[in-house]
Amino acid sequence: MDHFPVFLRVHGRRIVVSGGGEAALAKLRLLLKTTGHINVFAQNPAPEIQKWAAEGKLTLFNRAMAPGDALCAALFYAADEDDAEDARTSAIARADGALVNIVDNLQDSQFITPAIVDRDPVTVAIGTEGAAPVLARSIKADLESRLPVALGPLARIGKTFRKAADALPFGRARRDFWRAFYFETGPKAIKQGEAAVRQGLDGLLDDHLNRKARPGHVHFIGAGPGDPDLLTLKARRALDEADVVIHDRLISQPILELARREAIMIDAGKEGFGPSTPQEDINALLVQHARSGAQVVRLKSGDATVFGRLDEEIDAVDAHQISWEIVPGITAASAAVAAIGQSLTKRGRNSSVRLLTGHNIAGFADHDWAALARPGEVAAIYMGKKSARFMQGRLIMHGADRHTPVTLVENASRPEQRIIETTLDALPAALSAAEMSGPALTFYGLPKRKAARAAADLAPALNTATRPTHAQEAF
Repeated sequence: MDHFPVFLRVHGRRIVVSGGGEAALAKLRLLLKTTGHINVFAQNPAPEIQKWAAEGKLTLFNRAMAPGDALCAALFYAADEDDAEDARTSAIARADGALVNIVDNLQDSQFITPAIVDRDPVTVAIGTEGAAPVLARSIKADLESRLPVALGPLARIGKTFRKAADALPFGRARRDFWRAFYFETGPKAIKQGEAAVRQGLDGLLDDHLNRKARPGHVHFIGAGPGDPDLLTLKARRALDEADVVIHDRLISQPILELARREAIMIDAGKEGFGPSTPQEDINALLVQHARSGAQVVRLKSGDATVFGRLDEEIDAVDAHQISWEIVPGITAASAAVAAIGQSLTKRGRNSSVRLLTGHNIAGFADHDWAALARPGEVAAIYMGKKSARFMQGRLIMHGADRHTPVTLVENASRPEQRIIETTLDALPAALSAAEMSGPALTFYGLPKRKAARAAADLAPALNTATRPTHAQEAF
């Protein structure tokens, strides 16, 4: 991040613009929405700029900018559309102590102006570090259509009520009050006018002052395989409301960043045959925070109900009469099989599929190897890298065809996704050569579809059969 996003207070401060053409007009249309004092230096200003000056919206100087003209200015825009003049005026502004933006010159600018969605006082700024202005405008258009115009008036009314709301305890109680106002009471009342909104605020505050604190609750959430776009809407809402997030080692950083910024983040990672947080400690954390009244999210990779030791954690919170809910997620088998262009079951091939774990708390996991060794069987094996040689030996010993296809998908759904194709006979050697470091799912009995293989060849940089390029995404 080369440009750190901040909102700069410009009320009553000078904002200086050098230029009187189209570039200056574009900046001024935005700057006139502020409460700053705008000064424009232009020898040949556009008629629209002259009109704004006549209306008292800005101060116009019909001359070129000179040293001292940007003194005490908060911001300066060089918009003369002439490289030499822009360089001259920006040098003056820097010497005068102003922050400088040179239109269409990212390299020499000290700040950039983002695309803005204006629901004053609610403002959404969208920046792409100058890399993709078209993308920023597309995002802006999308947000404009999603955010109701009434959002601005609601925020202005709510701002006047903040001191009254301070009567509520700091933290969760206030958040619950404001959430109810902005998403329930406010939108309903605004249709009847501001008086109805203020009346609704008074009633809502009385209700929350007399309400008992919300009890603690635990959401057991399947975070999916790692791609934040695969997270369910229900999981997103729970993350947004969480006071505490207790997460597994494999949860991707983009998903963790979706949590509320003030939430307490606790890494409770486990690794097969490696360092682990004891299950008893995780159980104790869930109980401790939920009993304090916190809204707790227990974030598990994939689907929480598949090899996630979910029952032990539910039993722990049940023992203390703590309410809970399971939010399903996309399990690794679903994401990985999509990556190889296959389905887990297929008419005429296999009418069932086994979801297996490569190891359990006792070591390598044992299964019905004789049944799995039959022709046409398909299994999705979780946590199977370290137990690959053990499973290979058991399968071959029970009569499995050594040429049975085996496909491994590492980091399924993530940008660093990788697919390894091999056979049962060559499995340990293929794993050793691949030097996998990320989580991997092993498909026994499933090759990668040829069409998926061709797609992967067309987009080698993405190293995946199905993930679209940016050009294919609907921006």
